[in-house]
Amino acid sequence: MTGDASPQLDRFVHDRLPPPEQWPQILPIAGVPQTGPLNCVEYLLDRHIRDGHGNRPAVLSGDRCWTYGELDARVCRIARVMVEDYGVQPGNRVLIRSENSPEAVAIWLAVQKIGAVAVTTMSLLRAGELQVILEISQPALALCHAALAGELEKAAQAVDPPPAILTFQEGAGPLYAAMGSKTAEFPDCPTLVDDISIIGFTSGTTGRPKATVHFHRDMLAICETVCRHILNPSQQDVFIGTAPLAFTFGLGGLLVFPLYAGASSILHGRYTPQQFAEAIERYSATVCFTVPSYYQQILRLGTPGLLKSLRMAVSSGEALPVPVRETWDEVTGLQLTEVLGSTEMLHAFAGATGRDVRPGFIGPAIPGYEIAVLDEEGNVAPPETIGRFAVRGPTGCRYLDDPRQQNYVQYGWNLTGDACSLSADGYVAYHTRYDDMIISSGYNISGLEVENVLLDHPAVAECAVIGEPDPNRGHVVAAYVVAKPAHGDSAALAKELQDYVKDTIAPYKYPRRIVFIDQLPRNESGKIQRFRLRSPGA
Repeated sequence: MTGDASPQLDRFVHDRLPPPEQWPQILPIAGVPQTGPLNCVEYLLDRHIRDGHGNRPAVLSGDRCWTYGELDARVCRIARVMVEDYGVQPGNRVLIRSENSPEAVAIWLAVQKIGAVAVTTMSLLRAGELQVILEISQPALALCHAALAGELEKAAQAVDPPPAILTFQEGAGPLYAAMGSKTAEFPDCPTLVDDISIIGFTSGTTGRPKATVHFHRDMLAICETVCRHILNPSQQDVFIGTAPLAFTFGLGGLLVFPLYAGASSILHGRYTPQQFAEAIERYSATVCFTVPSYYQQILRLGTPGLLKSLRMAVSSGEALPVPVRETWDEVTGLQLTEVLGSTEMLHAFAGATGRDVRPGFIGPAIPGYEIAVLDEEGNVAPPETIGRFAVRGPTGCRYLDDPRQQNYVQYGWNLTGDACSLSADGYVAYHTRYDDMIISSGYNISGLEVENVLLDHPAVAECAVIGEPDPNRGHVVAAYVVAKPAHGDSAALAKELQDYVKDTIAPYKYPRRIVFIDQLPRNESGKIQRFRLRSPGA
């Protein structure tokens, strides 16, 4: 580094980073400084005001629309409330508990502005889950929507010391009351490139959630990679999505990327598929972020006219089934852009759009990143070989005080936990989560491949395929199926689906167990929770 002194005098997070020898290799890229001061608010907000774009719409929700100038004024007032009324110092953690809203965006930016560390949380978390997050991050202050305060207050009572809690509502509440006496100016804290911006918690499947740490330079890095090379947005774009800001997929797609471009973002708590399609039409949204299941459900509405304003639809969070991609392309005339990313890497690192989209593949590495498939000894595997997917680039995994760092980072690579293969020219084919690869009687079986076949059957609305223990075969393929209405006897349909898979792909891959369920378990972002299907009573 340059020797500049960090203003983050609270070194709680810095002191709990992994030792440098456990960090992944970081690849510098153009446009992202590697030394010196950098506060991401300069790139996301300040420069638009300075360049005379303060009257452009920044965030919209319902009938509310804040311009960049109005957003900046609120950010500065919130910053003053945190510093002057609550004594928040650079490096302190500030927990944010809210559904997606203009207030959540303003609070996140204000946390960055004062050099504190943002800890965003999902609105559906309960007290026990929030308690773990409080214990790991130890925030000094929590800003919480009033409707969500009950569970947070319970969690706060169980930790020592408890954080102060300041609540808000849409345009009202104690936070707004405190903002009323504050001036709309506040200087950016001169954080350094490797000062802490956020702690992002993985959505998790089992066990203690992992806290991923990202720097101010990382925020700029995803703008110069994913945003620049995949989205290529302009000020005229209008972003919309279903992922919470608590997920880095949502943080990038609904806050960082649109503000970096000087574009607009639609903020809404939770949508039904119908509401989401109607919101796309209402706001003339041009860039959409959601998970494959939402695209699938939107297609079932039979209202493609609601989507005509879109120029790009981005899919991530789970594997995009081939039938969903093909049907979307056919119905809307717009190719889905699939990207692969992780909370540990902050956002996406592989994907393709437009003419670069190739059926059966996610895409190549996004410029700035390098990807590979490794064998169990850490050697680069030959093309077309399924193995451990590895990535390195301008962002990387740094867990907060967590021994699992040594599992994720090996040989200088970030090992995402995905089982993938690469084509000879570097396109990623996703097969499954590495731990989800089904090994049955010595055969390696990709659950995703079986899901794609089942989804082509006219009786199947949704499905998830997992491996279940079997005393003779080690594991067997099990399919949990949501059937479309009026498809007769379940035993007969199960046999029909098994035969359909046998006739389409290698017979050893067929699901020996089929379970019909009313709906698949999903997390707050819509991602299928396969671990719940493995639980007793699933």
